[in-house]
Amino acid sequence: MTAASATTAEGPAPSPDRGRWPLLAASGIVKRYGVKHVLDGGDLTVHHGEVVALVGENGCGKTTLLRICAGITRPDAGRVEERGRIGYCPQEPGLLELLNADEHLALFGAGFGLSRKAAIAAGRRLLEELDFPVGDGSVSKDLSGGTRQKLNLALALLGDPEVLLLDEPYQGFDTGSYVNFWDHVTGWRAAGRTTVVVTHMLSELSRVDRVVDLTHPSRRAPAPTETAR
Repeated sequence: MTAASATTAEGPAPSPDRGRWPLLAASGIVKRYGVKHVLDGGDLTVHHGEVVALVGENGCGKTTLLRICAGITRPDAGRVEERGRIGYCPQEPGLLELLNADEHLALFGAGFGLSRKAAIAAGRRLLEELDFPVGDGSVSKDLSGGTRQKLNLALALLGDPEVLLLDEPYQGFDTGSYVNFWDHVTGWRAAGRTTVVVTHMLSELSRVDRVVDLTHPSRRAPAPTETAR
């Protein structure tokens, strides 16, 4: 399944240097599980300050490609080149059930070389922006699905990544939080951060710069044609 990209009508024009040096370039990615080819030549290239939507039918390899780009899953073939720090937010929160938010921030922050105090201070600012109940103290297993996902997203942002890889990061969000998420995406783009979002919410594609569709070309819906008047 080869990825193909299309540019949306909305979004800012790329800066002159944006197209010269991609922050992340995955090319010819192949991944098999047994006899099943999940990806067969998948490509993804993103540049400074871009917002890219990764779309496609279920099973076409969106999550697998993101995991490969994040260095979590090894491809069977292909190459990934990175020129910036990567932050990865999986679809299923990668949380420890018996740790609260501050404990997660301290643990993940240590991996970025942050002291406990610095990690908690920075993480709480991120959580406040996402309307997380900072100071609640509940362990993650007692949080609602949407609240867990806000913590998951804050942990992806904690290391101040240049490239954010987000796999349907708004799972469980209420309507207000979902809208705010896309407002944050716009803010990240304005700040020069690159964001790749796996999404099934096609109504939001007007808010991205490019769409990469991993659906095999033979199975894509035909483009609409104009009716003669």
